[in-house]
Amino acid sequence: MFGLNRKLKELEENNSPIKVSLVGAGLMGKGLVSQLMLVKGIMPSLVVSHKIRDAVEAYTLAGVSRDDIKVARSLEEINVALEKNQFVVTDITDYASKANLIDVVVDATGVPDAGAEIAFDAILNKKHIVMLNVEADVVVGPILNKMAKNSGVVYTGTAGDEPGSVMEIVDFAEATGFEVLAVGKGKNNPIDYDATPESVKDQALKSKLKPLRLASFVDGTNTMVEMACMSNATGFIPDIRGGHGPITDVKDLPKVYSLKEKGGILEKYKVVDYAHGVAPGVFVIVTSSLAEVHHEMKFLKMGDGPNYVLYRPYHLTSLETPISIARAYLYNEPTIAPLYNKPVSEVITMAKMDLKKGQRLDGIGEYTVIGSIETYEKAKNDNIIPIGLINENAVVKQNINKGEIITYDMVDLDKTTMIYKLRQLQDSLDK
Repeated sequence: MFGLNRKLKELEENNSPIKVSLVGAGLMGKGLVSQLMLVKGIMPSLVVSHKIRDAVEAYTLAGVSRDDIKVARSLEEINVALEKNQFVVTDITDYASKANLIDVVVDATGVPDAGAEIAFDAILNKKHIVMLNVEADVVVGPILNKMAKNSGVVYTGTAGDEPGSVMEIVDFAEATGFEVLAVGKGKNNPIDYDATPESVKDQALKSKLKPLRLASFVDGTNTMVEMACMSNATGFIPDIRGGHGPITDVKDLPKVYSLKEKGGILEKYKVVDYAHGVAPGVFVIVTSSLAEVHHEMKFLKMGDGPNYVLYRPYHLTSLETPISIARAYLYNEPTIAPLYNKPVSEVITMAKMDLKKGQRLDGIGEYTVIGSIETYEKAKNDNIIPIGLINENAVVKQNINKGEIITYDMVDLDKTTMIYKLRQLQDSLDK
């Protein structure tokens, strides 16, 4: 980190900052713009939102005068403004990647198909892409990562999101010689599988979140998505469909995440899971094959073993994204990315309510569907639809009961979307 900070300061001193475009000016996007204004060597040059006022507000909240913000309606306007080092806003998403001077594109939309398009366009235009969009990543991250490597750019998830925070600990643990047994994240509220935008509306507005975004947290889908992202980056799988989700505290994590014959909950090691009672932290369970390492861990007050927890008590979401931007640009490396050319785990689709033939669906955090984590191989064998392919144009072909798994033969999907096309390409490579 010291080296990264030094290099960013050098960019600042040389007046050659990393120029960033950001798509999405919600809670995460606005927070990122403000944070980037405080980071040496990185400039939030272009903010894109379908609501211009949100893009403008992202800058004004960060202390930029309204007179210093250029509203642009053409690519030429954007390029001229960027050459003048102006702060630019637009409502045309394509320009985030097409602008000449942009080095890194950040997607903060949280919308699966939008994320797929933004990432694809960034790679096509040879820009590094940082995804605050795990919803897209768990569906088509492998093919996007492959395309990025072929184009000589970086495809990466973000530091500060739980998967990125977990990956940092995993890298540390493996680099220091520990064996990693399990990885996971905390969940800060009980799962309410019936949560909808309407039921969480008041709390969402207080938090300046879209109601569907909060609903996706409360109904557990977001947790499943984040676990799948961790799984795809580490090769670890869920121990059971949906994960265990025990209630525990930090000191008991090593015991809880032991094998059943050792008094824990696990059928096997090398798993991904979540736990109530340790949020907003993330954790990695490690062990060692050597007695002297166990002796020193005990001396260091890390517990009696044989399993130990490496715990980080916070994750700062988009406020840590500058680290991923800098790593991609300076070192050409991701914070977190899929390990293979196909997923390890899938976020499968289940009915959130009774569905009738001919009914239109919606998406993550809304009224009709909910997600759960399953191994990719099981989901593939059972023909289950990844939840990120569901949108408002998907139509149910038969009656489906609440809680039932939804397979490809039950729904007419919207095949016009970029995420569907990329997924088809990704699946075609797994033959």
